[in-house]
Amino acid sequence: MNEPVVQIVTESHELPELDNQNFFHSRQLFEITRRTPRQKPYMAVVRTQDGRLIAHLLAIVRYRASLLPPYLYTHCRILGEGVYSYPHEDYTESQLFGMMIEALRNRLGNRILYMEISNLSQKMFAYRELKRLKFFPVHWMSIHNSLHSHTPEERITPKLQKHIDNAYAKGVITNEVKDEADFTEFFKLLKRHHWLKPKRFIPDAQFFRTIKDEGHGRLYLTRYHNHVIGCSAVAYSRQNAYLWYMAFRRKSFAMFHPDELTLWHAIKDAHQRGYQHIFFLDVGLPFSHNPYREFILRFGGKPVSTYRWFRSSIRWINALLSWIYRD
Repeated sequence: MNEPVVQIVTESHELPELDNQNFFHSRQLFEITRRTPRQKPYMAVVRTQDGRLIAHLLAIVRYRASLLPPYLYTHCRILGEGVYSYPHEDYTESQLFGMMIEALRNRLGNRILYMEISNLSQKMFAYRELKRLKFFPVHWMSIHNSLHSHTPEERITPKLQKHIDNAYAKGVITNEVKDEADFTEFFKLLKRHHWLKPKRFIPDAQFFRTIKDEGHGRLYLTRYHNHVIGCSAVAYSRQNAYLWYMAFRRKSFAMFHPDELTLWHAIKDAHQRGYQHIFFLDVGLPFSHNPYREFILRFGGKPVSTYRWFRSSIRWINALLSWIYRD
C-alpha cells in the first residue's frame, strides 16, 4: 500500500504549491495568520510516497488572555475539512483528514488546552476517524442563505422589509471601510461588543486590516448620522461569502434596527457581487431558544444540524466531556 506522508509546516518558505481556492486553507490565510499577533498557523500537508501533493489543511493556534474575566490559555481552531487535490487509490478523504488531524494533535500535544473542528461540509464527515482520535461531537447549528435562486428581498417578511426601509428613510447607511478612520471605528465597535463574551475570539486589528487590504474580504460600517451603530466582516472563498464577525449597538439605537441593517447589507452586497451563498460562521448551539439563530433565520436562511468536534489535552476533562456529550 502506498501510505501517504504527513508533514506539519509552520514557516511560509516551507509551504509547497497549494490549491488556494479555499481561502480558509490557503497560503494567503496562513501568511496573514503568521503576521498576526496571538496567532500561529500550522499547515498539515499530505504527499504520496513519490512526492505528489494530495491534501492540505490549515489549523490556527490562538493565544488567549484577559484580566476581566481572568483567563490564559491556547487553543487550536480548524474551519472545514481542508483541500484534497487528487484522489488516492488506497485512502478516502475521511482517512486523509484523520491523518492530518492526528499529526496536528501529536505536534501540538499538551501545549494547547483544546482543539476545535467546525464548519464541516457534511455532518458525518470523518465521524469514525475523529472518534478514534478521542474527539467528541457537540450538536451545533449551521445556517446559510442561497443567493442564486431568489433575491434577498424575496426571502424576507414584509415586516422586516418595513424595518429596513424605515431605517434607510431615517438616514441609516452602511458603507465599506475605506480609510484608517473608518477602520478605527470598525475595530473599536467590534472589540467593545465582544469584550464580555469570552467565548468569542477577536483577532488583533492587523488581521482585519490585512484581510481588507489584500482583497480577501470586506469590512462594513453602519452609521446613523455621525454615530457608528453596526459593523461586519465578510470573507470570500470560492463562490461563497462568509459572515465572519458582526457587532451592533442594538440597545442604544434600537429604533434604527442596527443589527438588521448591518446583516441586510452583508447579504445584499454578497448577492450583488454574484456569490452563490452567504454562510454564517458561528450561529451557536441548537438550543430550543436561541435569539441569535432566530434573528439570522428571519432573513430566509436554511438551518442545518451539524457537529462541532472538540478534544481537550487534559485527559480526565476530555473523558468527562466525551461522556456528557455522548451520542
